[in-house]
Amino acid sequence: MTLADIQTIAVLGAGTMGNGIAHVFARAGYKVILRDLDQSFLERALDTVGKNLDREIKKGKLPESEKPAVLSRIKTVIEIAAIAAADFAVEAVPEKLEIKSAVLTEADKILRPEVIIASNTSSISITTLAALTSRPDRFVGMHFMNPVPVMTLVEVIRALQTSDAAFNLTMELSKRLGKTPVAVNDAPGFVSNRVLMPLINEAAYCVMEGVATPEAVDAVMKLGMNHPMGPLELADFIGLDVCVDILHILYEGLGDPKYRACPLLKKYVAAGWLGRKTGRGFYSHS
Repeated sequence: MTLADIQTIAVLGAGTMGNGIAHVFARAGYKVILRDLDQSFLERALDTVGKNLDREIKKGKLPESEKPAVLSRIKTVIEIAAIAAADFAVEAVPEKLEIKSAVLTEADKILRPEVIIASNTSSISITTLAALTSRPDRFVGMHFMNPVPVMTLVEVIRALQTSDAAFNLTMELSKRLGKTPVAVNDAPGFVSNRVLMPLINEAAYCVMEGVATPEAVDAVMKLGMNHPMGPLELADFIGLDVCVDILHILYEGLGDPKYRACPLLKKYVAAGWLGRKTGRGFYSHS
C-alpha cells in the first residue's frame, strides 16, 4: 500500500482524542468513518469538531467556506462492520488494555489484510497490542497530543514486529496531516509520558508535602523553566485518572519506584477529582 492508496480512515472511538483525530484527517481531505458505541457520543464528537473548526476559522487557519466540506467527510457509525471500507485505521478508545484488546481484535477481522492499524495509546506497549492482531507487521503506534487539532507532534512508535514499510508510511501520513512525526521505539510511556509523568508526579509530591501550593509549583515551572502550562494545570487538563493509569504502566513496565503514583494523586482520583472533566482537580474548574 502507498500513501496515494489511503483515501478513507477509520477512527475507533469518538472521545476527546478520537474526535480530534477525525478532525485533522477530515481537514486534510480524507474521508473518515468515526465509530463509537453510542449515538450520543458521536453527536457530541461532531459538535466538538464543529466548534474546533470555528476556532480555526476565527484564527484564520481555515476559510469559513471549507467548514461544511470538512464536516461532510466525517461519517459516524455504531456498527463496526462499516469500517470495512477503510484504507487505514486509528484506534482511540480508553487507555485500558481490555478495551483496546476487544476493539482491536474485532477491527482486525473486518479490515482488509493490507490495511495498517495504528493505536493512539499513550503508554500501553505497541508490541503487546500488535500481537493481538493477525497483522503485527502492519501495526504501529500513532500517539497524537491533546488537543489534536492544535498540537503538532505525533509520536510514531515502532513495535518489535512493525515492518519498515508500515512505519515509513505512517510517518508520511502524519506529515500529510500537517503534523511533525517523531520516531520512537516501543517502551513503557514512549518518550512523552516517560518524561512528563514523573514531572507531574513530583509536582504532586511538592503539594502533598507542603513545599508549595499548586499555584506556586506551576508558577515556578512557567516563569523559571519557560513551560507554557504548569505541570499541575497540565495534569488537570489530561485527567488525574489518566496520569495515575500511565504511572502504573510505567511502574509495572520499568520496575522503578520513581514511577509510583503520588498518594495525593490517587486520593484525588478516589474522590472523583479528575481535573477539568469533573470540574475539580488541583484547581477548581467550575
